Parts: sequence; C-alpha cells; structure tokens
Amino acid sequence: MSQASGTYHHGDLRAACLRAARELLEEDGSAGLSLRAVARRAGVSPTAPYRHYADRDALVSAVAAQGYRELAEYLAAAHPSPTTPDGLGAVAVAYVRFALERPALFRVMFAEPCDPNSEERVSATTAIWEYVRGVVGGAFPGADPEALSTTVWALVHGLAFLHLDGKLDTSTPEVVAGQVRAAVQALFAAPAAMSRPAAGSREQATA
Repeated sequence: MSQASGTYHHGDLRAACLRAARELLEEDGSAGLSLRAVARRAGVSPTAPYRHYADRDALVSAVAAQGYRELAEYLAAAHPSPTTPDGLGAVAVAYVRFALERPALFRVMFAEPCDPNSEERVSATTAIWEYVRGVVGGAFPGADPEALSTTVWALVHGLAFLHLDGKLDTSTPEVVAGQVRAAVQALFAAPAAMSRPAAGSREQATA
C-alpha cells in the first residue's frame, strides 16, 4: 500500500515496517537496516515508521523480539520437554540450526545494540531464558538451575556463533548435529570423568 493512499491502519503500518525490516535484513544484513530504508521498502513516507519506532535501536529491538519468539517456537518444536541429555542435545541442535538458517536475524538478536527499555524485547528474551531454565531443570532436577542453565546456554550459543563464523564444519546438517550433540554430551560426561582417579594415581595408591 503506497503512502499516497493514506489508508494504513495503526497495526498495519507496524506490521509492514517489520516485514520490510526482515526483508532488508535477509538481503543486506544489518548494515542496510534503517528507518528510512524500511520506509522506502514499505512504500510509506520517510517519517511514517517513527510512529512506532523512535530510532533504529527501537526497530532492531522489535525485529529481535520477533526473532526470539520464533526461536522459542523452533526449540519447542524440536523437543517440547526434554528430560535427558539426549533430549537436551536435540534442543541444542535446533538452536544452532536456527542460527544457520537465519544468520542475519540471529546476529541482530544477539550482536546488535537494542533498546534496553523495549518491553517487547525484554519479554521475549525472558521467555527464552525461562524455556532454557525449564529444560535444564527437567533434565537435571538435582542441579543448580540458574548456574547450569547459564552454562548450557553459553555452550550452545557459543557453538552457534562458531558455526556461523566458519570456525566449525558446516558442510552438512548431519555434521553440525554431530558436533553439537558431542559437545553437549561432553559437558555432562566431564564431571564423572574428572571424579575418576588417573591410572597413575591408582597404581601409586596400591603400591
């Protein structure tokens, strides 16, 4: 709908701006994302987006919030309520796959400055955190939920960016999934391995 028609409704303009922002993001990355560019893509006046977004950070926050909601749905679809390390591995694979399928959106979500006062963004990120905390708490009920949730998210998020930045093999989805699952399994196998005495220690103890 062009700016000349003047028939945009309140919700329509906001949705049109978000659609335009997502299109620009996929085409040019975050460098091409601006309120003026969004206005041109949406076919509205240069000042129209300011009715909903005070500045670029506010627009980016809205796009990021949309991305967080999509990520939460993507993870839940991979495994709604995992209770084992294998189930947690499936969620981790989905997280990395989301990043690889939507690289520009993922970088905006986690690497772009956002409006710290955006209630929409804060609400969406809180939902992701609560999902991670719930998943970890379900899989490991005896662990410290806050500390382990932070550890798991940090691990999986780091894996996502290592794959995005070409530091790990992304040749096939199967290779990516194998790397992510192996990392998650190693995280939970490490305490048991560390608690076992080394072979040399056992020999000294029995000497």
